[in-house]
Amino acid sequence: MRTRTAIILVAIALAVLGAGWYYLLPPAGVAAPGAEASGTLAFPGLAPKLGTAARVAITSKGQTLVIARAGDLWGLADHATYRVQQDKLRELLTGLTELRLTEARTSDPSLLERLGVGDPASPTSTATLVRVLDGHEQVLAELIVGHRRVRSQGNLPETIYVRRPGEDQAWLAEGRLPVDTDPQLWFDRDIANIDSKRVASVMVHRGDAVLEFGRDGDKPVLKLPAEHPKLDDYRMTDVFRSLENLTLTDVKPAAQAPGERIGTAAIALTDGTVVDVTVFGTAKADVKEPKDIWAQFAVRGESDEAKKLAARVNGWAYQVGSWKEKAFVPALDDLKAEEKAPPAAAPAVEAVPAPEPAKAAPAVPAAETTKAVPATPPASDGKKPE
Repeated sequence: MRTRTAIILVAIALAVLGAGWYYLLPPAGVAAPGAEASGTLAFPGLAPKLGTAARVAITSKGQTLVIARAGDLWGLADHATYRVQQDKLRELLTGLTELRLTEARTSDPSLLERLGVGDPASPTSTATLVRVLDGHEQVLAELIVGHRRVRSQGNLPETIYVRRPGEDQAWLAEGRLPVDTDPQLWFDRDIANIDSKRVASVMVHRGDAVLEFGRDGDKPVLKLPAEHPKLDDYRMTDVFRSLENLTLTDVKPAAQAPGERIGTAAIALTDGTVVDVTVFGTAKADVKEPKDIWAQFAVRGESDEAKKLAARVNGWAYQVGSWKEKAFVPALDDLKAEEKAPPAAAPAVEAVPAPEPAKAAPAVPAAETTKAVPATPPASDGKKPE
């Protein structure tokens, strides 16, 4: 009887448990919360649509950076579409097409900022909104990007917290999205890279002064003026290296070149190409700080390299390092070798009078020096002398 009762109770328990599982599961065709897109692409079908993309807008702390298509290249909209790093932009767009939502996180609005996916328009938020639009301003993809999650294990893909605009659900996603809002991190910073060995001569005009540089064999020399003080070899070499690994810190259209004109240089290469440089300087309020240096370039030449360089730099003004002023348009004084200071004279030693010799004791007569000592009387034997 007890066995039969036990069997009945087990059957009832199984029935109840089965019913519970049935009612806890979502209806057919409806994903359970947090599993809607787990492991799937965040933007299915985005890749073929990117051919129509015309703008990428990145917003953080209420400020928006816009990257716009300009022909076959992309550039910063607020810098006259000056080209950005094409590889970096490609990484961002590819990252959006490959991003996978792997794990649902909080959907509590009060907790979103902890993951960096709060309100991108707030000046205190760390969230970043990325939007990709086509030429008709239709949104192709948009996403709020938050903190990256640090993983201690090696060989694991990057993960990042994300959220779709208009939704409270935050996700942990797998993928990489470079979403910097600082223009300095997007510029294609390279201007030119011409080996100094290819520079044949340089002609510098600065005010009324003219400096003509040439070569004596492989050594840079100053030909004009012919009479000049001794020059520093390293500073001379800098003039010929002015176009090596040249990079920018900022850029504007040439018509907006700031500052006063300092001078010009014509840099002639061994293949006949000439790079003309015009240098401008903007003084700072603090006279101790070096002025900002801007340079414009114009390239003359018929080689494919010259034409490519001209297409790249003509029409722009570049802010470069302040030290480039003395490389592009040096004054003669900037090239002088530093004169070695004569060795410092030893400090004069004050003469100290020699000590006076000790005075000799006065001579004493021999008679006085030896005092007579009376002879000792002979010992007495008690007898009277005879």
